[in-house]
Amino acid sequence: MKKHIPNTITCCNLISGCIATYFAFQANFQFAFAFIIIGAVFDFFDGFAARLLHVSSPVGKELDSLADDITFGFAPAAIVFSMLRTLLSACGDGAAVCPVTPYVPYVAFVIAAFSALRLAKFNLDERQTTSFIGLPTPANALFWAALSVSLSTNSCLVSDNALWLLPALVVGALLSSWLLVAEIPMFALKFKHYGVKGNELRYGFVLFSILLLAILGWVGFSAIIVLYILTSIANNVFGTKIADEE
Repeated sequence: MKKHIPNTITCCNLISGCIATYFAFQANFQFAFAFIIIGAVFDFFDGFAARLLHVSSPVGKELDSLADDITFGFAPAAIVFSMLRTLLSACGDGAAVCPVTPYVPYVAFVIAAFSALRLAKFNLDERQTTSFIGLPTPANALFWAALSVSLSTNSCLVSDNALWLLPALVVGALLSSWLLVAEIPMFALKFKHYGVKGNELRYGFVLFSILLLAILGWVGFSAIIVLYILTSIANNVFGTKIADEE
């Protein structure tokens, strides 16, 4: 019986992703964001349960990747698609200048494809046991979900003067897709011990993240992901230099 518990939790993650996708297509970004967070909670506890119960299996590993591509790949792609479609509807004639403009929202689904590629690489890449190579799919999903809530709450997506957001979102979708598979080492919030020494980067990141959430609210999640990317890049550059000097 207990061997089915982790896979059941993983399926709850997948179902959460399906519900998030439904709300994304309805342009209900708040509920889409909520179910992506719920999916992330299930994603954490399925691995935790598997290790606790000593019932890890190859099937569970594959199922986890499939669930993650729905919740953290297809759902954020649907969010970006819906944002672009909402923008085009709001801008009306201003968006109809180019004949290919109505097809621009479909670019969003590149995120789902690159998320699947990133998850497949993760399963085979032995370098990613204590850190990541490329942006983790949950981080990418949280970025887009939080951003959609912020833009919709502030009525940015329904303003007839927001046409400039269209290329910005397209470029952002392509950039985030590249970051998913880029050969950029990114730190993981995995603590081997809870002492400060050796965990300065992690504790500093957590403190700044709490500060961003307190100041910015839900959109703080998007800012945190940007901070995570920039911190990882800075750590790769300056951390390596410090290690070389030592």
